[in-house]
Amino acid sequence: MSVPNSGAARRPPPAGIVSRGLAVLVDVFVLALVGVVVEVGVGCARLLVVGPPFQMPDVPNWLAGAFGWGLAVCYLGVSWVVVGATPGGRLLGVCVTDRAGRRLPAVRALVRAALAVSFPLGLLWIPFSRRRAALQDLVVRSNVSYDRVYE
Repeated sequence: MSVPNSGAARRPPPAGIVSRGLAVLVDVFVLALVGVVVEVGVGCARLLVVGPPFQMPDVPNWLAGAFGWGLAVCYLGVSWVVVGATPGGRLLGVCVTDRAGRRLPAVRALVRAALAVSFPLGLLWIPFSRRRAALQDLVVRSNVSYDRVYE
């Protein structure tokens, strides 16, 4: 009677659209909270420089949108390079790697982040993909899977 090689490393399964969608919602909440903290911080800095009354900054929509886009791209890209997952991904047990299972290099992570922020509907390709890949995964050749194998 032969015993299967139980010590062999098994690849974790690819993450589905529900896990990834919930991770995105957590990350959107974190980014919104960071945005509010930055806005209040600018208001406090203005109060220190100009004096009373406290006033929230009145930023043009195009500038707020560009800042938010840049903040989201940096948040996602840096998280994938440094940790392999965003806080939302960590909470839901989802990590982003290259196809060999290594962390993404900085340029690929930032390109993937820019695509994810610019085209969030790319996630809708996941149910139609055999390997559960979003469109941004196909472009940068990344893999999103659960961060551990449960037996």
